[in-house]
Amino acid sequence: MATCFWLRSSGARRLGWTFPGCCLRPRSGGPAAASGPAPGPAQLRGYAGGLAGLSAALLRTDSFVGGRWLPAAATFPVQDPASGASLGMVADCGVPEARAAVRAAYEAFCSWKGVSAKGKPLKEAQGEILYSALFLEWFSEEARRVYGDIIYTSARDKRSLVLKQPVGVAAVITPWNFPSAMITRKVGAALAAGCTVVVKPAEDTPFSALALAELANQAGIPPGVYNVIPCSRKNAKEVGEVICTDPLVSKISFTGSTTTGKVLLHHAANSVKRVSMELGGLAPFIVFDSANVDQAVAGAMASKFRNTGQTCVCSNRFLVQRGIHDAFVKAFAEAMKKNLRVGNGFEEGTTQGPLINEKAVEKVEKQVNDAVCKGATIVTGGKRHQLGKNFFEPTLLSNVTQDMLCSHEETFGPLAPVIKFDTEEEAIAIANAADVGLAGYFYSQDPAQIWRVAEQLEVGMVGVNEGLISSVECPFGGVKQSGLGREGSKYGIDEYLELKYVCYGGL
Repeated sequence: MATCFWLRSSGARRLGWTFPGCCLRPRSGGPAAASGPAPGPAQLRGYAGGLAGLSAALLRTDSFVGGRWLPAAATFPVQDPASGASLGMVADCGVPEARAAVRAAYEAFCSWKGVSAKGKPLKEAQGEILYSALFLEWFSEEARRVYGDIIYTSARDKRSLVLKQPVGVAAVITPWNFPSAMITRKVGAALAAGCTVVVKPAEDTPFSALALAELANQAGIPPGVYNVIPCSRKNAKEVGEVICTDPLVSKISFTGSTTTGKVLLHHAANSVKRVSMELGGLAPFIVFDSANVDQAVAGAMASKFRNTGQTCVCSNRFLVQRGIHDAFVKAFAEAMKKNLRVGNGFEEGTTQGPLINEKAVEKVEKQVNDAVCKGATIVTGGKRHQLGKNFFEPTLLSNVTQDMLCSHEETFGPLAPVIKFDTEEEAIAIANAADVGLAGYFYSQDPAQIWRVAEQLEVGMVGVNEGLISSVECPFGGVKQSGLGREGSKYGIDEYLELKYVCYGGL
């Protein structure tokens, strides 16, 4: 009923670092995977050498469908956001390739469901690889715990059972900011439940999804179980629509913007597909008068500037109580100047890399200019960085008000706006005045206040005196327009399972 995995580690050398990659392998006796040929010159066409030291076997540029590497009629470039240089040319899949991938996944599902088996700074990228592997390890273990149920009723001649069965083919659409972890968090749960998947990675970061396909192939995952169809931004809309509306697809899992999520929900509604989504956020970070300033600053640094502010759970609004406001702002500014270093992600000591593209920089710049025009003060930063068009200085604003763009629009960049408040009730009202609710953070040493605020914040995840909350063991997801369902944890696998009630009579 459920599919379990064994994990086998594999490594790739990059700049002298060994990456601990984990992948999945059916138990002996399961279907064998079709091994793909080693990538030749045609497959590595256009590679600029910007990923020096990466195992050549993991650098794939074609789509992966039905256990085979397949080229497309056209290709699209993948660029380094730091330098703008081309990293390679990747297959630009369209509608035919998308339909073929769904068909391959559906055909593989018929046998897989019954198998019982066992751009960011380099330091952050290394951490993500381990984080990605941990999701596979976690769900390989959770697959053993997909339990059904026996229900005793008043009828003596009947027995009632509840079975959990895989939903079927899952369409997985992932973002660029965590190009490996966002795949394994979804795919690990799907495969553990017995589902097969079609992955459409972000056009900015397809190499990670294709490398995972190569690892899955090496690990013995059967053909058609894990499929990848990269495509350009030009083709993304029609490819996304195809895999979300195809009648052979039973489940959609998406991480991205709320706007795109609503479009995919519309597609899913026509055939009533199962959906799980992790969408936008506007995370409040509240500092109460009783907070330890040093701890709050450390938490703010971790929460705001991870991945250069480009995560969905990054703090977007800093609400600081009047009594501690000035001390917090001063300490926060000093910590930013001391600990944040903007640079190319491969350079030693870099903590802040480039934003994903110039459009992202323009958004941060727009929010800063809007805030200053409406009375905000730039404490530090405030402009584009001299390193290049995709870099922006880590920025701290004070005297921010709720009518400013940065107070009600997700930033996705290194901007920390501080709003002063007076009472606990005021802080909660400001924090909850949003149509999204993914994560929230607050610092306090008052036990009663901690319980009150934790329960009243309208978010799916709360960090209390803690700025980093993501963990494979804990449920990840939001409320309001921040999404549907949960990923990771023991609850994540349920998103890919159906309940079936069986009534056994005549006993």
